[in-house]
Parts: sequence; structure tokens; C-alpha cells
Amino acid sequence: MRSPCASYTSLSLVYWVGAHSSFMTNSRILLGHSKMTKVSIVTISFNQGEFLERTIRSVLDQSYSNIEYIVVDPGSKDQSREIIKRYESRIACTILEPDNGPADGLNTGFSVATGDIFGFLNADDVLCAGAVSEAVRFLSRNTDVDVVSGHAQVIGPDDQVLRLVYSDRMSITRYIYGSVALIQPSTFFRRAAYERTAGFRSGNRATWDGELFLDMALAGCRFDRSREIWSGFRLHAQSITCSTRLKEEARKARDEQFRRIMCRYPNRWDKNLELAFRMWKHVTNPRDTMERILRGPVFGRTLS
Repeated sequence: MRSPCASYTSLSLVYWVGAHSSFMTNSRILLGHSKMTKVSIVTISFNQGEFLERTIRSVLDQSYSNIEYIVVDPGSKDQSREIIKRYESRIACTILEPDNGPADGLNTGFSVATGDIFGFLNADDVLCAGAVSEAVRFLSRNTDVDVVSGHAQVIGPDDQVLRLVYSDRMSITRYIYGSVALIQPSTFFRRAAYERTAGFRSGNRATWDGELFLDMALAGCRFDRSREIWSGFRLHAQSITCSTRLKEEARKARDEQFRRIMCRYPNRWDKNLELAFRMWKHVTNPRDTMERILRGPVFGRTLS
């Protein structure tokens, strides 16, 4: 069941996520046009009722007013549907139909998106106040950039800040050797960049976001980074990042991506190269390295 897709104007409420969030009151940001650029954000929801309302509010309470918010839920059995219903009048489009997993749900959401800039937000993550305004401003000032990634606060189930995490610079070679991470909820891209790919690969149930960014890079899209913290990346017992429950599936997906680029599967020599590239990552992204040393890793982290 789909609600009528209509334009949405946010209220002036602000959702603050920790001390590093920034707020921009000037929402009249242009991208070379006489009207505000529309930003389409898709949230895929499935049994994340504990966190979903915070996710939705973080989008609806952005200071940027021209946001088309699309929420996709294939059949949650918890309170998620009730939460979506509560905010339905402020959501541009709700899609309550079965799908074939997260990647397929995102494809469905973006198939109805009409914005010029896209972003997507899992149902347990949040946007920092002013993030959309800052992303639009960045792309308006850097017209040759197709994809921009900010950084994030890693937050726990109760919104406590565990550490910061910083996006790497995109490189196809470094990506296939496991040494590039773009913070997904802090990444925004032009519609044209998305349309240069085939969308999300539905069969990838572990690293669908990274594979989309790889496809964009292979299509010749230009990537850059903002210096700002744009999202709260949540860890909890059931999250893929924290539980590592899809670790083997993620490894297989990375091996397939490697094969696409190198026309072979990785061998033992590639494992040594991967180690070297990971060491280089720690040198070239020193802020993230310091956070890891002082406050621990993100992936496979044990929550107290």
C-alpha cells in the first residue's frame, strides 16, 4: 500500500545528536536554480521500532524544507507500522509492500524519488541537525562533485556517543582491498550519479551500500568529503555492524566485487596486499585511527 506522494515541509524543530552536531538556519540554499533543490531521502524499515521514531524525526526536523522523505516497510511485525502511520502526513511517500531484502527495498524507494540529490538512512540511524542543508551547500559549491561523504558519531542504543568515525577518500583499488569506508548515512549523491548505475544489487544483503558507491566510482563519478559530522551511526545488539551476523556473507560479497574488477578471485598474495592497504588507511585517515586507538573499533564492537 502506498500513500499519495506529496511534497513535505518540515517544522522548525531541531533534532540534536551529540555535541558535534551543527545547525544551519539558512535553508535557502541553491544549486544554480531559482528554487530550492529537492533532496530525496529513503529509509528502509523492518522491525526497528525501538529506533525508528528517532530516525524519522531526525529527517522531518531538518532545517532544510525541500525534502522528499520516502519510507519503505515490507512488513514489520513490531510497532514500526504504527510509528510510520503517526508521521504519515509528514512523509512524502510510504511504501508498505513486500520486497526481496534491504537493497530491493531501496531500489523501490528510489524508483519513486523525484529529487535532484539522494540520500538513504537505515531505520536505526539518525541525521544530525542541519546535515541536509550542509550537504546541499557542499554540492552547490562543488559542481564537479557527484558524491559527498561527511563523517559520523557512532552512537549506542540510548544515543550515547561511543566515538567518531571518519569517511575515507574513495579509491577503487583501495576499496577492493578493504581499506575504504564511506559513512553511508552521511553520504549524499546527485540523482545523475545514481542513474549511471543499475541501482542496488538485490542479492547483496550485507554490503549493498558499498557496492553502490563502487558502481558509481566505476561509472566515473567524482567523490569528495566534507569536514562535517552529518549523522549518528547506531550500534546495537541486532545491527549488522555490531553483531557481525553477516560477516561471511559480507566477505563473499567483497570477493565478488574483487572478481568484477580484477577478473579473478583474491589469492593469498592479495591478502598481504590487503594488510598493506589497511595499514596505509590508518596513515591517511589519522583522525579515524586515533579514535580507534582511544575508543575502540566500530565493526564487531561489544556493547556494555
